[in-house]
Amino acid sequence: MSRPLDFERERRSWPHAEASRFVAAAGTRIHVQILGEGPPLLLLHGTGASTHSFRDLAPRLAGSYRVVMIDLPSHGFSGRPRGRGSTITGMRDCLAETLDRLGIEPAFAAGHSAGAAVILRMTLDGKIAPRQIVSLNGALLPFPGVAAHLFPGLAKLLFLNPVAPRFFSWRARHGNAVARLMESTGSRIPSEGVAYYERLLASPAHVEGALSMMANWDLDGLKRDLPRLAVPLTLVVGSRDRAIPPEVSHRVARMVREAEVVTLAGLGHLAHEEAPQQTAEAMLQAFAALVSPPPARPGMHPDCAARPNS
Repeated sequence: MSRPLDFERERRSWPHAEASRFVAAAGTRIHVQILGEGPPLLLLHGTGASTHSFRDLAPRLAGSYRVVMIDLPSHGFSGRPRGRGSTITGMRDCLAETLDRLGIEPAFAAGHSAGAAVILRMTLDGKIAPRQIVSLNGALLPFPGVAAHLFPGLAKLLFLNPVAPRFFSWRARHGNAVARLMESTGSRIPSEGVAYYERLLASPAHVEGALSMMANWDLDGLKRDLPRLAVPLTLVVGSRDRAIPPEVSHRVARMVREAEVVTLAGLGHLAHEEAPQQTAEAMLQAFAALVSPPPARPGMHPDCAARPNS
Protein backbone atom coordinates (compact mmCIF):
# COMPACT_ATOMS: atom_id res chain seq x y z
CA MET A 1 0.00 0.00 0.00
CA SER A 2 1.45 3.37 -1.03
CA ARG A 3 1.92 6.19 1.46
CA PRO A 4 -0.16 9.37 1.11
CA LEU A 5 1.36 12.62 -0.10
CA ASP A 6 4.05 14.03 2.20
CA PHE A 7 2.50 17.14 3.76
CA GLU A 8 5.81 18.46 5.10
CA ARG A 9 7.29 18.36 1.62
CA GLU A 10 4.27 19.94 -0.07
CA ARG A 11 3.13 22.45 2.53
CA ARG A 12 5.24 25.41 1.38
CA SER A 13 3.19 25.80 -1.77
CA TRP A 14 -0.08 24.07 -0.86
CA PRO A 15 -3.22 26.22 -0.62
CA HIS A 16 -4.11 27.24 2.94
CA ALA A 17 -1.48 24.95 4.47
CA GLU A 18 -1.42 27.23 7.51
CA ALA A 19 -5.02 26.14 8.21
CA SER A 20 -4.18 22.42 8.05
CA ARG A 21 -4.31 19.92 10.86
CA PHE A 22 -4.47 16.14 11.13
CA VAL A 23 -7.05 14.10 13.03
CA ALA A 24 -6.75 10.45 14.04
CA ALA A 25 -9.87 8.64 12.81
CA ALA A 26 -10.73 5.14 11.56
CA GLY A 27 -7.19 3.93 12.20
CA THR A 28 -5.46 6.56 10.06
CA ARG A 29 -4.70 10.30 9.80
CA ILE A 30 -7.25 12.56 8.12
CA HIS A 31 -6.22 15.94 6.70
CA VAL A 32 -8.48 18.86 7.67
CA GLN A 33 -8.39 22.58 6.88
CA ILE A 34 -10.45 25.12 8.83
CA LEU A 35 -10.91 28.75 7.79
CA GLY A 36 -13.02 31.60 9.14
CA GLU A 37 -15.47 32.08 11.98
CA GLY A 38 -19.20 31.55 12.28
CA PRO A 39 -21.59 28.61 11.91
CA PRO A 40 -19.65 25.50 10.80
CA LEU A 41 -19.88 24.74 7.07
CA LEU A 42 -18.62 21.32 5.97
CA LEU A 43 -17.10 21.24 2.46
CA LEU A 44 -16.25 17.92 0.76
CA HIS A 45 -14.44 17.54 -2.56
CA GLY A 46 -15.08 14.91 -5.23
CA THR A 47 -13.26 11.82 -6.50
CA GLY A 48 -9.61 12.42 -7.38
CA ALA A 49 -9.50 15.92 -5.87
CA SER A 50 -8.58 17.32 -2.44
CA THR A 51 -9.15 20.41 -0.31
CA HIS A 52 -7.10 22.35 -2.87
CA SER A 53 -10.14 22.47 -5.17
CA PHE A 54 -11.77 24.92 -2.72
CA ARG A 55 -8.69 27.16 -2.52
CA ASP A 56 -10.47 30.17 -4.03
CA LEU A 57 -14.02 29.33 -2.93
CA ALA A 58 -13.36 28.81 0.80
CA PRO A 59 -12.02 32.32 1.56
CA ARG A 60 -15.17 33.79 -0.01
CA LEU A 61 -17.27 31.76 2.44
CA ALA A 62 -15.01 32.19 5.47
CA GLY A 63 -16.25 35.72 6.11
CA SER A 64 -19.60 34.30 7.22
CA TYR A 65 -18.86 30.67 8.14
CA ARG A 66 -16.30 28.47 9.80
CA VAL A 67 -15.36 26.48 6.71
CA VAL A 68 -14.29 22.89 7.45
CA MET A 69 -12.64 21.14 4.49
CA ILE A 70 -11.57 17.49 4.69
CA ASP A 71 -9.50 15.37 2.32
CA LEU A 72 -11.62 12.29 1.70
CA PRO A 73 -10.07 9.01 2.92
CA SER A 74 -7.15 7.88 0.71
CA HIS A 75 -7.16 11.26 -1.07
CA GLY A 76 -4.62 14.06 -0.84
CA PHE A 77 -2.91 13.96 2.54
CA SER A 78 -5.45 11.65 4.21
CA GLY A 79 -4.48 8.05 4.86
CA ARG A 80 -6.35 4.87 4.06
CA PRO A 81 -8.80 3.99 6.87
CA ARG A 82 -9.47 0.54 8.17
CA GLY A 83 -12.42 -1.41 6.87
CA ARG A 84 -14.42 -0.37 3.81
CA GLY A 85 -13.18 3.20 3.73
CA SER A 86 -13.64 3.57 -0.03
CA THR A 87 -17.38 2.87 0.02
CA ILE A 88 -19.90 5.63 0.55
CA THR A 89 -20.82 4.21 3.96
CA GLY A 90 -17.16 3.74 4.88
CA MET A 91 -16.47 7.39 4.08
CA ARG A 92 -19.59 8.37 6.00
CA ASP A 93 -18.28 6.67 9.13
CA CYS A 94 -14.70 7.92 8.78
CA LEU A 95 -15.79 11.54 8.26
CA ALA A 96 -18.33 11.35 11.08
CA GLU A 97 -15.56 10.16 13.41
CA THR A 98 -13.31 12.97 12.18
CA LEU A 99 -15.95 15.60 12.95
CA ASP A 100 -16.57 14.02 16.34
CA ARG A 101 -12.86 14.21 17.18
CA LEU A 102 -12.89 17.88 16.14
CA GLY A 103 -16.00 18.55 18.21
CA ILE A 104 -17.71 20.12 15.19
CA GLU A 105 -21.39 19.76 14.26
CA PRO A 106 -21.90 21.30 10.80
CA ALA A 107 -24.75 23.80 10.60
CA PHE A 108 -24.45 23.75 6.82
CA ALA A 109 -22.89 21.31 4.36
CA ALA A 110 -21.82 21.34 0.73
CA GLY A 111 -20.10 18.84 -1.52
CA HIS A 112 -18.77 18.71 -5.04
CA SER A 113 -19.55 15.72 -7.29
CA ALA A 114 -19.15 12.52 -5.21
CA GLY A 115 -18.59 14.69 -2.14
CA ALA A 116 -22.22 15.78 -2.40
CA ALA A 117 -23.28 12.12 -2.30
CA VAL A 118 -21.28 11.61 0.90
CA ILE A 119 -22.90 14.69 2.47
CA LEU A 120 -26.38 13.38 1.65
CA ARG A 121 -25.56 9.88 2.91
CA MET A 122 -24.26 11.30 6.21
CA THR A 123 -27.39 13.43 6.59
CA LEU A 124 -29.85 10.66 5.76
CA ASP A 125 -28.12 8.36 8.25
CA GLY A 126 -28.13 10.94 11.04
CA LYS A 127 -24.35 11.39 11.17
CA ILE A 128 -24.72 15.15 10.61
CA ALA A 129 -27.74 17.44 10.90
CA PRO A 130 -27.16 20.47 8.62
CA ARG A 131 -29.88 23.08 8.18
CA GLN A 132 -29.18 23.34 4.45
CA ILE A 133 -27.22 21.32 1.88
CA VAL A 134 -25.66 22.56 -1.35
CA SER A 135 -24.70 20.09 -4.08
CA LEU A 136 -22.09 21.39 -6.55
CA ASN A 137 -22.51 19.37 -9.76
CA GLY A 138 -23.41 16.45 -7.55
CA ALA A 139 -22.84 12.84 -8.65
CA LEU A 140 -25.99 11.66 -6.92
CA LEU A 141 -27.49 8.96 -9.12
CA PRO A 142 -26.11 5.68 -10.53
CA PHE A 143 -24.66 5.70 -14.04
CA PRO A 144 -27.37 4.87 -16.55
CA GLY A 145 -27.53 1.62 -18.54
CA VAL A 146 -24.38 -0.35 -19.29
CA ALA A 147 -22.16 2.35 -17.76
CA ALA A 148 -23.49 1.36 -14.33
CA HIS A 149 -21.53 -1.90 -14.64
CA LEU A 150 -18.75 -0.88 -17.00
CA PHE A 151 -17.13 2.00 -15.08
CA PRO A 152 -17.02 0.47 -11.57
CA GLY A 153 -15.86 -2.83 -13.05
CA LEU A 154 -13.08 -1.15 -15.02
CA ALA A 155 -11.99 0.84 -11.97
CA LYS A 156 -11.92 -2.34 -9.89
CA LEU A 157 -9.73 -4.11 -12.45
CA LEU A 158 -7.32 -1.17 -12.51
CA PHE A 159 -7.28 -0.92 -8.72
CA LEU A 160 -6.50 -4.62 -8.33
CA ASN A 161 -3.60 -4.30 -10.76
CA PRO A 162 -0.66 -3.01 -8.63
CA VAL A 163 1.01 -1.51 -11.71
CA ALA A 164 -1.98 0.66 -12.73
CA PRO A 165 -1.74 3.41 -10.07
CA ARG A 166 1.97 3.86 -10.78
CA PHE A 167 1.30 4.02 -14.50
CA PHE A 168 -1.36 6.70 -14.04
CA SER A 169 0.90 8.68 -11.71
CA TRP A 170 3.71 8.44 -14.27
CA ARG A 171 1.37 9.70 -17.01
CA ALA A 172 0.41 12.66 -14.80
CA ARG A 173 4.02 13.82 -14.82
CA HIS A 174 4.35 13.72 -18.59
CA GLY A 175 2.74 15.78 -21.32
CA ASN A 176 -0.64 17.45 -21.00
CA ALA A 177 -2.58 14.41 -19.78
CA VAL A 178 -3.98 16.16 -16.69
CA ALA A 179 -4.85 19.36 -18.54
CA ARG A 180 -6.78 17.32 -21.11
CA LEU A 181 -8.55 15.44 -18.31
CA MET A 182 -9.67 18.72 -16.73
CA GLU A 183 -10.90 20.07 -20.07
CA SER A 184 -12.91 16.88 -20.67
CA THR A 185 -15.14 17.86 -17.73
CA GLY A 186 -16.31 20.97 -19.59
CA SER A 187 -14.29 23.30 -17.37
CA ARG A 188 -11.43 25.64 -18.09
CA ILE A 189 -9.49 26.12 -14.89
CA PRO A 190 -6.31 28.20 -14.44
CA SER A 191 -2.94 26.56 -15.06
CA GLU A 192 -2.25 26.85 -11.33
CA GLY A 193 -5.25 24.61 -10.66
CA VAL A 194 -4.10 22.08 -13.24
CA ALA A 195 -0.68 22.01 -11.54
CA TYR A 196 -2.26 21.00 -8.22
CA TYR A 197 -4.05 18.10 -9.90
CA GLU A 198 -0.78 17.09 -11.53
CA ARG A 199 0.85 16.92 -8.11
CA LEU A 200 -2.01 14.85 -6.74
CA LEU A 201 -2.17 12.45 -9.66
CA ALA A 202 1.60 11.98 -9.56
CA SER A 203 1.03 10.22 -6.23
CA PRO A 204 0.32 6.46 -6.57
CA ALA A 205 -1.49 6.54 -3.20
CA HIS A 206 -3.86 9.26 -4.38
CA VAL A 207 -4.54 7.40 -7.64
CA GLU A 208 -5.16 4.20 -5.67
CA GLY A 209 -7.65 6.08 -3.51
CA ALA A 210 -9.54 7.49 -6.49
CA LEU A 211 -9.66 4.13 -8.29
CA SER A 212 -10.74 2.30 -5.14
CA MET A 213 -13.51 4.83 -4.58
CA MET A 214 -14.75 4.41 -8.16
CA ALA A 215 -14.58 0.63 -7.92
CA ASN A 216 -16.62 0.49 -4.71
CA TRP A 217 -19.11 3.30 -5.35
CA ASP A 218 -22.78 2.31 -5.13
CA LEU A 219 -25.46 4.99 -5.37
CA ASP A 220 -28.48 2.69 -5.63
CA GLY A 221 -29.12 3.02 -1.90
CA LEU A 222 -28.81 6.79 -2.02
CA LYS A 223 -31.26 6.97 -4.92
CA ARG A 224 -33.74 4.87 -2.94
CA ASP A 225 -33.41 7.05 0.18
CA LEU A 226 -33.39 10.54 -1.38
CA PRO A 227 -37.18 10.99 -1.06
CA ARG A 228 -36.73 10.79 2.73
CA LEU A 229 -34.44 13.82 2.85
CA ALA A 230 -35.92 16.47 5.14
CA VAL A 231 -33.19 19.07 4.74
CA PRO A 232 -33.52 21.82 2.08
CA LEU A 233 -31.28 21.02 -0.88
CA THR A 234 -29.89 23.46 -3.42
CA LEU A 235 -28.39 21.82 -6.52
CA VAL A 236 -25.89 24.14 -8.21
CA VAL A 237 -25.07 22.95 -11.73
CA GLY A 238 -22.78 24.13 -14.50
CA SER A 239 -24.58 24.19 -17.83
CA ARG A 240 -21.45 22.84 -19.61
CA ASP A 241 -20.79 19.95 -17.19
CA ARG A 242 -19.64 17.00 -19.30
CA ALA A 243 -18.89 14.72 -16.35
CA ILE A 244 -22.31 14.75 -14.65
CA PRO A 245 -25.13 15.89 -16.98
CA PRO A 246 -27.17 18.77 -15.48
CA GLU A 247 -30.28 16.62 -15.95
CA VAL A 248 -29.07 14.49 -13.01
CA SER A 249 -29.62 17.41 -10.63
CA HIS A 250 -33.03 18.15 -12.14
CA ARG A 251 -34.02 14.50 -11.61
CA VAL A 252 -32.86 14.66 -7.99
CA ALA A 253 -34.84 17.87 -7.45
CA ARG A 254 -37.99 16.05 -8.52
CA MET A 255 -37.26 13.28 -6.00
CA VAL A 256 -36.63 15.49 -2.96
CA ARG A 257 -39.35 17.28 -1.04
CA GLU A 258 -37.61 20.67 -0.73
CA ALA A 259 -35.09 21.24 -3.52
CA GLU A 260 -34.17 23.80 -6.14
CA VAL A 261 -31.74 23.86 -9.06
CA VAL A 262 -29.48 26.86 -9.66
CA THR A 263 -27.76 26.88 -13.06
CA LEU A 264 -24.40 28.58 -13.63
CA ALA A 265 -24.36 29.32 -17.35
CA GLY A 266 -21.25 28.50 -19.35
CA LEU A 267 -19.48 26.61 -16.54
CA GLY A 268 -18.44 22.96 -16.36
CA HIS A 269 -17.99 20.27 -13.74
CA LEU A 270 -15.34 22.27 -11.90
CA ALA A 271 -17.47 25.43 -11.78
CA HIS A 272 -16.27 26.24 -8.26
CA GLU A 273 -12.70 26.44 -9.59
CA GLU A 274 -13.62 28.27 -12.81
CA ALA A 275 -15.79 30.90 -11.15
CA PRO A 276 -15.35 30.81 -7.35
CA GLN A 277 -17.05 34.17 -6.79
CA GLN A 278 -20.14 33.20 -8.76
CA THR A 279 -20.29 29.83 -6.99
CA ALA A 280 -19.85 31.45 -3.57
CA GLU A 281 -22.68 33.88 -4.29
CA ALA A 282 -24.99 31.01 -5.21
CA MET A 283 -24.08 29.18 -2.00
CA LEU A 284 -24.41 32.23 0.23
CA GLN A 285 -27.79 33.03 -1.27
CA ALA A 286 -28.97 29.47 -0.61
CA PHE A 287 -27.84 29.58 3.01
CA ALA A 288 -29.25 33.08 3.61
CA ALA A 289 -32.65 32.06 2.22
CA LEU A 290 -33.09 29.46 4.92
CA VAL A 291 -36.04 30.35 7.13
CA SER A 292 -37.23 26.99 8.46
CA PRO A 293 -35.74 25.40 11.62
CA PRO A 294 -33.71 22.16 11.44
CA PRO A 295 -35.79 18.92 11.35
CA ALA A 296 -36.54 17.06 14.55
CA ARG A 297 -35.00 13.87 13.12
CA PRO A 298 -31.90 14.68 11.06
CA GLY A 299 -32.09 13.55 7.48
CA MET A 300 -35.49 11.88 7.75
CA HIS A 301 -38.94 13.12 6.81
CA PRO A 302 -41.88 11.43 8.51
CA ASP A 303 -43.68 11.14 5.18
CA CYS A 304 -41.45 8.86 3.12
CA ALA A 305 -43.33 9.58 -0.10
CA ALA A 306 -41.59 11.87 -2.57
CA ARG A 307 -43.26 15.11 -3.57
CA PRO A 308 -42.01 16.22 -7.00
CA ASN A 309 -40.84 19.79 -7.36
CA SER A 310 -42.32 22.05 -9.97
